[in-house]
Amino acid sequence: MAKLCGVIARKRHVKVLEEMAAAHRLGLDLLEIRLDFLNREPRLKEILAHRKCPLIATIRRKKDGGLFSGSEEKRRALLRAAVAEGFDYVDVESDVALTVPRYGDAKRIVSHHDFSGVPENLEGLFTDLQDLDADVVKIAVKATKASDCFRVLSLLHRAKKPTLAFCLGEYGLATRLLGAKLGAPFAYAAVNVMRIVAPGMLTVDDMRHLYFYDKIDAATQVYGVIGDPISHSLSPLVHNVCFRQLGLNKLYVPFRVSSEDLPRFLERATEFPVFGLSVTIPHKEAVAAHGKSDDLIVKATGSANTMVRTNSHWRLYNTDGPAAVAALLEVLPIDPESGLKSLADRKVLLVGAGGAAAGIAASLKEEGASVSITSRTLDNARALAGKVGCRALEWEQRYAGIYDVVVNATPLGMHPNVNESAYHQSALREGMVILDVVYNPENTLLVSEAKTRGCRVATGVDMFVRQAEAQFALFTDGKSPPGGLMADLVREEFSPARSMLRQARIRGNGTGSPAT
Repeated sequence: MAKLCGVIARKRHVKVLEEMAAAHRLGLDLLEIRLDFLNREPRLKEILAHRKCPLIATIRRKKDGGLFSGSEEKRRALLRAAVAEGFDYVDVESDVALTVPRYGDAKRIVSHHDFSGVPENLEGLFTDLQDLDADVVKIAVKATKASDCFRVLSLLHRAKKPTLAFCLGEYGLATRLLGAKLGAPFAYAAVNVMRIVAPGMLTVDDMRHLYFYDKIDAATQVYGVIGDPISHSLSPLVHNVCFRQLGLNKLYVPFRVSSEDLPRFLERATEFPVFGLSVTIPHKEAVAAHGKSDDLIVKATGSANTMVRTNSHWRLYNTDGPAAVAALLEVLPIDPESGLKSLADRKVLLVGAGGAAAGIAASLKEEGASVSITSRTLDNARALAGKVGCRALEWEQRYAGIYDVVVNATPLGMHPNVNESAYHQSALREGMVILDVVYNPENTLLVSEAKTRGCRVATGVDMFVRQAEAQFALFTDGKSPPGGLMADLVREEFSPARSMLRQARIRGNGTGSPAT
């Protein structure tokens, strides 16, 4: 079973001891004490006296991502003292490993860090590390693209000793989770959300309750979401919790994938294997070149938000459009003559012409709606309108007509730019139907103003949940997530207290985006 190593990095001894006590209450299997963070000489005996689980002593140099500012001679002396005093493990860098000899029962983690990227000679470097009298080999290198993840993880297939091989940075976040599937003995995680000491490190809380790290094993099937940026995505939350609620041995992880790296990433993901992917901006149209589809929306628009791996290729789907239609029908008034809810012949203004808008436009047309598309870039609106048989409008013309339905499929109004709106309040009228696909915040400026003016409103959460539920069915051979659970999870995540924690976790790397 995969173990978690809580990382404690504090300047004062009293805080180290307090955090150790908190970690023990969490029932962690292992703790790393970052002695290089202490602002005074480490009191090794005092720390060991409070030990309730195995401890790793780490004194990292600045060039390896640490804070130790003393001489190298002093640092090595402290490492040898940690061994002699009885720390269970000592972390020694590969270039000094032979100068810190074994003593007693202390085990050795021989490590190599590279904050510049993945070295060309990665495989040879790993071979050399395994020959340095290590109990655990650790190699941590900075990923500069998502496909780096699979190269680094492949080291675990050829490991002769217990090995930690992962990537630093947001591009490499998935490796901190996927190592458990390939036999890594443990993973590092921050005990304190405000004390994340390495780029891409997750918290103990996220590892346990967002990714269910202790449940990952060799049989776990891997799914994920690709986009750039990706740190804002709530897809890992809703999918992972629902997988576990249904007892499915599946893991869903975020992959930040650049446009340039997309072809290589998909190739490596197929080999790994990754069994399914949600797709968000900017890849919804680009993935069309990397799979096959019978989905009418994908065929009509060349835009997909879901990829499912088969034995020979990726199968493409679009759940954005049907989700938007379902969200609109939920709030649409019943036609007094037919007694039904219908979008047929409704005049719809679709604001935006990107990947999410493409699926929505095609689905609205399929429902018989009369759709006009506007975008700040007229050529984009014309291109999408040409694909699905709609009318394109210049941005300034979006208030010229009278519409039954307005759909915002742009990021306007997304956190932190919450004072923006794609459609001015003066054009809103009572009874109009509004859908804003932005889900962070759920009550965007457009949503709030529409409610004030008596409009019927569907929010980004309504659409997000529906498209995620459809993806879940594709990832699970037709299973449905527990009723209402996805919506509850999303709304809880955006509650004031959870929102503050979330912003601390992602450290400003992104916030909410349309669909996924």
